[in-house]
Amino acid sequence: MTKNSLSAKSGHTAKSPSNYWQANLDFTGTRNVANMHELVEFHAQSMHRIWLNDLAVPYESHWHSAMEIILPIENYYEVKAGDTLYHLNPDEILILPPGEIHEILIPPEGKRFVYIMDISVISRLKSFSGIQPILSSPLYLTAETYPRIYDDIYNILLQIRSEYFNENKFAELSIQALLLNLFVKLGENRSREKDLFSKSRPGKQHEYVQRFNAALEYIDTNYMEDISLDYLADQVGFSKFHFSRLFKEYTDYNFSDYLCIRRIKAAETLLEDPDYSITEVALNSGFASISTFNRIFKQKKGITPSEYRKRCTSPNSRPVD
Repeated sequence: MTKNSLSAKSGHTAKSPSNYWQANLDFTGTRNVANMHELVEFHAQSMHRIWLNDLAVPYESHWHSAMEIILPIENYYEVKAGDTLYHLNPDEILILPPGEIHEILIPPEGKRFVYIMDISVISRLKSFSGIQPILSSPLYLTAETYPRIYDDIYNILLQIRSEYFNENKFAELSIQALLLNLFVKLGENRSREKDLFSKSRPGKQHEYVQRFNAALEYIDTNYMEDISLDYLADQVGFSKFHFSRLFKEYTDYNFSDYLCIRRIKAAETLLEDPDYSITEVALNSGFASISTFNRIFKQKKGITPSEYRKRCTSPNSRPVD
């Protein structure tokens, strides 16, 4: 059934502002992109940007440090991330994790809401480690692919949009709370749908989730140290080989790749502080040498650490974590 594109589902009506472009009046319209890295332009005092986009201009491959959510409302929209092309129909949702390289292919006409969300504050919460694996790749949400939570996620996005455009007094706090709720829904759904640790003994699944969340929290806290697979496996009570297999099942990454991604994320934050030299950034992020850091950073981000720092000091935009 086709619903009113700008109103909520399931009988919940979102308060609609007179103009969904109103929050973009100070937006220059010029994208700040170099070497695929886009610096997002935010409003003062805001960690988010939402707009109703009706442009028929494609966006070449790029990435940014904010999470992006796309919700078409008129006509389709296509996003290519990695080797996957996502064809989004109206009311379908695509969540692109921070740092995801993506290209946008736009039809001649149509409208879609675009949410650019700085989740740096939320990602520093201790329990967020268990959500990180969900953000390892884009999430394509439809009523068919996520039947249990699609309506909930859709309505959360409507509430976020309402808070943002109506400029409520505590809009920023409200949006953060709504984002937390969104991540909780995704986390609970993943635990149900993926049937994690199904080959383990009955009753062990919940215990294993807790132990692997502890492992991820340990990585979050100690990524700058020399963490070995053997040591972390022992810390959470598994043999090396059992831990390695279950870690891949839980995160969709092997241990070394996950640790590397976490270190790169830490390096991005440190590079925004000019008081740190590139060498200090490398060492404080857990890389053993500057050459290894430069090579891996360029491989993962398509840009050198020095180039990233230069982009972060652009006078026209502020980066997000």
